[in-house]
Amino acid sequence: MTDHSFFTAFTASTASTAFTPFTADELRIVRDAGRRRDWEHGETLMREGSPSDDIVLVEDGLVKISAETANGYTSVLALRGPGELLGELSCVDGGPRSATVTAIRAGRGVVVTADRFRQLLTQPGPLALAVLRSVTARLRHSDRLRAEHGAYPAGARVARVLADLALCHGVPVADPPGAVVVRITQEELAGAAGTSRESVARTVRELRRDGLVTVTRGRAVVPDAAALLRWGGE
Repeated sequence: MTDHSFFTAFTASTASTAFTPFTADELRIVRDAGRRRDWEHGETLMREGSPSDDIVLVEDGLVKISAETANGYTSVLALRGPGELLGELSCVDGGPRSATVTAIRAGRGVVVTADRFRQLLTQPGPLALAVLRSVTARLRHSDRLRAEHGAYPAGARVARVLADLALCHGVPVADPPGAVVVRITQEELAGAAGTSRESVARTVRELRRDGLVTVTRGRAVVPDAAALLRWGGE
């Protein structure tokens, strides 16, 4: 296992049902209002502190949301995938970007200017409520993670973050049947779990010993995300 390549784990049973708060018609409204954009692995889509001049609808790929503290520590706040919006809050209130968005898989999406997006929200129809529903779900998720950071030791948090990723953004693999895989660095996982890279490495060794993860170069395979969640204390 290297410092630069780690993994991502997801459950096959939920891999095809990653969270999206929007219906097909609502996504079409956003898609018709914008322009297509492709991005490569490692590309920065939005930067913390920059003006909020557009939003992005992710159609393919995976991105991480991160923020830096005053002492230079980078915290991974979330991962976002197909069917989710990026940058909508700052477009609504006009403030600067509150986080940086970086592609961890190549992908594509639709870019809508801030002015056009605000126009869409004022028009009759379900889109405004769907955006509110999306924001509400994210706030609930964020509150749960903060609560868990105080309730579980570091190793359990690492396992639960992996299980949470599995439930939201799974990519199935053929072997073993039902297993899933994704990519995220050790440093990113440590930031998401609120712990150190040393703690992440120690937890991964324990998970490998218990047969809950198989780490190879650049990835880790998780055969059973539900078992991983149980290991994390559920």
